[in-house]
Amino acid sequence: MNDARTLTLDSTPNLTVLFARAAATSIGRGGPLQDVQVRHPRTWIRLGELAAYDKVCGFALRDTLPATYLHVLVFPLQATLMADRRFPLGMPGLVHVHNRIVQHRPVDAGEPLTLRSSARALRPHEKGAQIDLVGEVRVGHELVWEGVSTYLSRGASVPGEMAPAQHVAVDLGPDAPANAVWDVPGDMGRRYAAVSGDVDPMHLSSLTARAFGFPGALVQGMWTKAHALAAIEARLPDAYVVDVDFSEPLLLPSIVNFFVAQQDLGWDFAVRPAEGAGDHLRGTVRAL
Repeated sequence: MNDARTLTLDSTPNLTVLFARAAATSIGRGGPLQDVQVRHPRTWIRLGELAAYDKVCGFALRDTLPATYLHVLVFPLQATLMADRRFPLGMPGLVHVHNRIVQHRPVDAGEPLTLRSSARALRPHEKGAQIDLVGEVRVGHELVWEGVSTYLSRGASVPGEMAPAQHVAVDLGPDAPANAVWDVPGDMGRRYAAVSGDVDPMHLSSLTARAFGFPGALVQGMWTKAHALAAIEARLPDAYVVDVDFSEPLLLPSIVNFFVAQQDLGWDFAVRPAEGAGDHLRGTVRAL
């Protein structure tokens, strides 16, 4: 059912079809941000798909959903918004630069979920334009999860005043040794695409990634975030906020270092190249 403000889905849309539609309609995008919400009521978890996701990302196999898996469930709704030709930014080449997840309580795989997504805060950026894709998950009327994914469209131009950049700050100690070393294989982008549906071409092969200006295929930022949370999942509180910046692309294959330090109200963590400077990801977990 569709009206001017709400699109209600009867089933999960095919992300491959949405990416193809977005590529075909990306030229000539622009105009104001439409006030549209996508809704998918009565979503049920398929345990086999959850187990496959847990394995790829490093989570223990259990019926409690990782907070990042709920992002996977909401992402097709966000892609539905971005694939619409009325969406002001072309979806191909959009770069995920920040992600915030609020888990209000653990969610069990047996609970029926209602998913919602919308877009907000289209704004200029020094490198182009940014936009937030917002999601929420409810069990009945109870809000159990919220997420905000910030995307950058390089070279795009939108009206408005440029706000000061906001970055995640971490305190890990300048000489702290790595807590773990990750050997990320060259096919990780395809493996994560298979369990998440994120089939953006820049993650699938070096050839297609070069078409978007990258020197090679890069892993999805949400895999990096999920793998970091999996490393500390036994120490996560039931309710928390996790913020991450995706700073530098993690090209495949790569060897990277994982750093984590306990803070008063949670954890700081980062993923850094084994050789060279800069962060692939910086993040914080704070208890609610």
